[in-house]
Amino acid sequence: MSVRVLFAGDDRDWPVYAPLLRSACAARGLEIALSDTAPDPAAVDYIVYAPSGPLKDFGPFTAAKAVLSLWAGVERIVGDPTLTQPLCRMVDSGLRQGMTEWVTGHVLRHHLGLDTHILHQDGIWRDKAVPPLAGERPVGILGLGALGAAAGQALAGLGFPVTGWSRTPKSAAQIDCRHGADGLAETLRRAQIMVLLLPLTEDTRGLLNAERLALLPEGAVVINPGRGPLIVDADLLDALDRGRIGHATLDVFATEPLPPEHPYWAHPRVTVTPHIASATRPQTAAEAIAENIARGEAGRPFLHLVDRARGY
Repeated sequence: MSVRVLFAGDDRDWPVYAPLLRSACAARGLEIALSDTAPDPAAVDYIVYAPSGPLKDFGPFTAAKAVLSLWAGVERIVGDPTLTQPLCRMVDSGLRQGMTEWVTGHVLRHHLGLDTHILHQDGIWRDKAVPPLAGERPVGILGLGALGAAAGQALAGLGFPVTGWSRTPKSAAQIDCRHGADGLAETLRRAQIMVLLLPLTEDTRGLLNAERLALLPEGAVVINPGRGPLIVDADLLDALDRGRIGHATLDVFATEPLPPEHPYWAHPRVTVTPHIASATRPQTAAEAIAENIARGEAGRPFLHLVDRARGY
């Protein structure tokens, strides 16, 4: 009998994902009945889900073995009282590579002072603006999950001293790993460039506030491709206005799209990018989804299962 899979994502993604999911499942010996509608919700075995799709109530899907998210973040679904099925977040090679490239690019941009030259093509020969070598530019990573560890290791491979912080103890090659309140303070004090890659939970909401921004070295750069509400916007804007923080490059925001009137758009010390740091790539995402379906059908543990109590 075919494994019954519901694609509950954005309608625009259906024609892209359908052939990729069928192919990835077939490569694992799985025969699937894939559809973007569910005339009989109780007959669905797996739900491929994105919050941008139409599905809002998981209650009727009484036989579903798992909900497989197409997004890395699960804060918009993890607290849903109708969701009783196991929930798996998206972690795949495309997300890791995309995030690593975006983070590395912007860390190098700030480290090399490229804005000074790119934004000031004014005939002035600024030959004194020579950056230090990477080994003299400490970088901090808040969040040592799959994305944070990958980005931190790439930066360490370029010679940056990287300190990483997580709420619970973790280890990652080439990264000086810290945890707990003291570890957070130490990571902030060291980082001339600070990258935020934490999940959004009640514990991390507003983590980078005035008190913690004050721990960063004078003129430090903040880079946030993680979640917008990790930062208290008013506190960051104040620190930027005072020059306490040298620059902020932000890819995620509390409200998206970022409203045209938001002060970030016009601030001379802020770079806005439109939530593009690491989009889900259909080819690699389909492989990750198919692998979890295969594991579920074989009675093996799902990959990247969300801990409801922790929120990710």
